[in-house]
Amino acid sequence: MTPVELSRTVLRAVRRAVDDGELDVVVPGRVKVMPPGAGGCGDYATNVALQLARPAGQPALDVAEILRRRLAHSDGIRDVVVTGPGFLNISLRGNRDALVREILRLGERYGHADRSTGRLVHLHAPHEVRAVVVMDAVARLLRSQGTLVRTHCAARPEAGWTDLLGAEVHTYGTPGTPRTPGAPRTPDAPAPLDVDVRPVPADTDPLPLGRDAARWALLHPAPHDRPRITADHLVQRESNPLFRVRYAHARTRALTRNAADLRFHAEPGEPGEPGNVIPRGAEPAVRESAVPESAAPESVVHDTTTLLWNALADHPRILHAAAAHHAPDRLARHLVTVADAALPFLAGVLPRGAEKPSAAHRARLALAEAAGAVLAGGLSLLGIDAPEHL
Repeated sequence: MTPVELSRTVLRAVRRAVDDGELDVVVPGRVKVMPPGAGGCGDYATNVALQLARPAGQPALDVAEILRRRLAHSDGIRDVVVTGPGFLNISLRGNRDALVREILRLGERYGHADRSTGRLVHLHAPHEVRAVVVMDAVARLLRSQGTLVRTHCAARPEAGWTDLLGAEVHTYGTPGTPRTPGAPRTPDAPAPLDVDVRPVPADTDPLPLGRDAARWALLHPAPHDRPRITADHLVQRESNPLFRVRYAHARTRALTRNAADLRFHAEPGEPGEPGNVIPRGAEPAVRESAVPESAAPESVVHDTTTLLWNALADHPRILHAAAAHHAPDRLARHLVTVADAALPFLAGVLPRGAEKPSAAHRARLALAEAAGAVLAGGLSLLGIDAPEHL
C-alpha cells in the first residue's frame, strides 16, 4: 500500500464514521500521512483526528479511537495505535518486506528516477572550492532524478578540485550555452534552467583532508553555514558523523561476509526485534514532526527495526527534496540518520552462541543489506567512497 492509497483508506474511514453518525464533520478533501515522528510507531502516522476534533465537538483521543477501530479492519493494515494527544500510527501488512525487496533489487539506485525528465539544468559556480564541490554534488542529485545537467565555473577550476576532489566541470570562463551530448533540443523541449550555486565559501583549503573528508566537510553543512575544515573529519570515533556513516556501511558488508561463513544468506521477511530498544530522546530524528515533545510519554521506546525501516523508507523523498532544493546537505544529514538507526540494529543480526540461523536472522540480514545499499548510494551521490572494510 502506497502513502496515496493509505491516505484514501483513512478518508474512507472518516467518511464511514460520518455516515454512521459517529462523527458530525465535513469530510476533508485529503489526509496527509507521513513517517512517524518522535513518540510514534508503525509505518505511517496521521494527525487527522486532531484536525477533526474541534469541528466534531469531541476530544481528539475519542475521534482517534473511532477511526482506529475502523482502520484496524481495513485491507492491508496490520495494526493501528493511538499515541500522544491523538495521532494515529498505522502498521501495514507486508509493507516492510516489499520495501526491503525493492531496495535489494535496485541497490544503490533506490530512490532514483527510472526515466529522464528531458529537463536541462545549467549549474553555474564562482571560482571557489566549496561552490564547485557543491555544484558537482547537486549535479549528481539532479541526474539521479532524471534531469540533464551541465556545469560551469567562472574560471578554470584548480587541478586539485577536479583531480583530487573529483568535481566535474564541463565549461569555464565566459558562460556559453552548452548542450548535453546526446540530448538534442526539440521544439517542445523545456528551456534550460540556469541555477547559480553560491554557498558560503570555505575559509581554509580542504585539500589536505583528502577527497572523502574534504567533500563531507564542504557538503554536510547547510549552504548558508560556513564549513569547518578541520582534522575532526578524519577521526575514527563516534563523534565524527562521516565515520559513523562509513562505519555503518562497512558493518553491513562485514555481516554479509560473516553470514556466508555461517552458510546463510539474506531473505526479506519478518525480522522480529534483535532485542535492542532505544529510550525516548536517544532516537535519531527520522523526520521532523509536528508532535510536541510534551505530547509523547516518557515511557515510549522505539524498536531499532522500526527506526531503521522508517529511515530507509524516507530515502526517496530525501533524494527528491535534495535535488529539487539543490541541497546536498539534506542527503548528508539523512545518511547520518540512517547510520544512527542502523548501528544498534546491526548488533543483533547474526546468531549468537549456539543459536542456529533462522528465518528471522535471514530477514535481519536482508534489512542490514538494504541499509548498506542506501548508505552506499547516498555516499556515491556525494562523491564519497563507501568502504567495504573500516
